[in-house]
Amino acid sequence: MDSEALTLVLFALCAAAAPLLARGVRRFAPVPVVVFEILLGLLVGPAALGWAVPTEVTDRLSDFGLAMLFFLAGHEIDVAGIRGRPLRRAVGGWLVSLVVGVVLGVLFASTAAAGVFVGIALTSTALGTILPVISDAGELGTPFGRVVSAVGAVGEFGPLIAISIFLSGRQPGKATVVLLIFVVLAAAAVWLAARTPHARVHRAIETTLHTSGQFAVRLVMLVVAGLVALSIWLGLDMLLGAFVGGLVLKAIMRDAADPVVEQVDAKIEAVGYGFLVPIFFVSTGVTFDLHALLGSGAALAGLPLFLVLFLVVRGLPGAFAAPEGASRRDRASLAFFSATALPIIVAVTNIGRDAGDLSSATATSLVGAGLLSVLVFPLVALALRGTRRDVEHGVGETAAVPEEA
Repeated sequence: MDSEALTLVLFALCAAAAPLLARGVRRFAPVPVVVFEILLGLLVGPAALGWAVPTEVTDRLSDFGLAMLFFLAGHEIDVAGIRGRPLRRAVGGWLVSLVVGVVLGVLFASTAAAGVFVGIALTSTALGTILPVISDAGELGTPFGRVVSAVGAVGEFGPLIAISIFLSGRQPGKATVVLLIFVVLAAAAVWLAARTPHARVHRAIETTLHTSGQFAVRLVMLVVAGLVALSIWLGLDMLLGAFVGGLVLKAIMRDAADPVVEQVDAKIEAVGYGFLVPIFFVSTGVTFDLHALLGSGAALAGLPLFLVLFLVVRGLPGAFAAPEGASRRDRASLAFFSATALPIIVAVTNIGRDAGDLSSATATSLVGAGLLSVLVFPLVALALRGTRRDVEHGVGETAAVPEEA
């Protein structure tokens, strides 16, 4: 079989096997599906068996998967639920993370420029990765889940802004002006989507839900493509556009009938979590240079260092956003969720290496630590938090967490 065809088959096989493996081990531990997607990618990729090799097709699909991951993160955020104290605390915590991260990055990195790349990477939270985890655990609508969403949203959007200002290749002043232009246009798009009646759009969506027209899915692709194109045209990271695209679609569907919204959400999740997003995580495993990590003493030594720095720089400030009356276990769980990072790290290290500011050893260590954080931190966070059933039956300290106003 042709190597490119074999790679596509192996990507599909890994994506299909991952949820089955996650289901199989659930009785022992609630391992997130993305863990198996990454591990299977490592297994079939050059790092182990060498059966799958990255191709231009898988690279492009992986880019689409990353964009879809950020779109889904924006779409799933309950803006009304996280505003107020959770969002204020999350923003304050991220600003602390940014200052501490850049300072420590400059101290540990070989140059100041490399330190900025490292510092921004340390401030990220993989919202698109942890949202399915807390959703599967039944936590998405709880006060704790809303705080995780707030911390994750800021931890995903904040680094994108920092990338656009400091790592875009422009002078910070010009970059800020361009970013403000994008923010104004994006805010206008969200505002128009929320204020404009969409009865005709909703009817078109409803009448094509079970036909070959599938207007809802095509509208999603149009919104994502339009805002990603706007980001690229302005010289910003495409993930900004994808994230805002999720907010725009949520605003468009705000007044639609509940059954229609549920069916549209199911279709979007099917395209995202069933097709594009798994390709990104499998590709992350396939393309990870394990030999470079194991063959470099500096890269290997940086792995545990960065893993600890994720907890110090992002985890501890993220825990400040915990609901009032939260237990120590809840705060610790929030810290581990906050410190879970990968997609932004991949983006930052790619920019750093392309610019020649970030060494291969440092980039490999950062991505490796990000992989480990995705593999380990959500498991620890879930173990500390306990299951939703425990909360409902008042088992453990989490039952004492009150509802927020």
